Amino acid sequence: MGYRHSRDEILEGALAVAQRDSLGELTFGRVAKHLGVSDRMVVYYFPTKDDLVTEVLLLVGARMMEVLAQAFTEAAPDHLTLARTAWPILARPAIDPWFALFFEANGMAAAGREPYTTFVPFLVDSWVAWVGEYLTGTRARRRDEAEAVVALLDGLLLLRQLSGAAAANRAARRLGVR
Repeated sequence: MGYRHSRDEILEGALAVAQRDSLGELTFGRVAKHLGVSDRMVVYYFPTKDDLVTEVLLLVGARMMEVLAQAFTEAAPDHLTLARTAWPILARPAIDPWFALFFEANGMAAAGREPYTTFVPFLVDSWVAWVGEYLTGTRARRRDEAEAVVALLDGLLLLRQLSGAAAANRAARRLGVR
């Protein structure tokens, strides 16, 4: 029997295809062609396209948490302090493809497309809960501040995607993030 790609290798291949072609163009055939395997190998690990898309978005979220966790070394008192810590890490060309996928998923959720309408709110809520762990105060206050961090950073990152780094950095300065 020949070499079989692992689930993780196929997921990495799917991420590469999604970043190159978009989530909307992510197919078993494109992933298989990218990896030089049959479609069946991809379907073996990800039985539906929804499974594949969901796992790609979870991988992006996990990578983002890994990157930010290195910078979040102590709890912040408020959303602005945490945003100031996160912005230099997130406002890098290497991170842009991750947010391109995230914002594409947001757009498809807003348009009512599954699995995005179900999964993206879960992803955002998970992101808010995770960010809240890096803030001080009561549980309710941490939640409020975490929502403010996510709203602020997502707005800046969307501006970065649509208008470029210079525009996002100008806005970040004006908002007190940079």
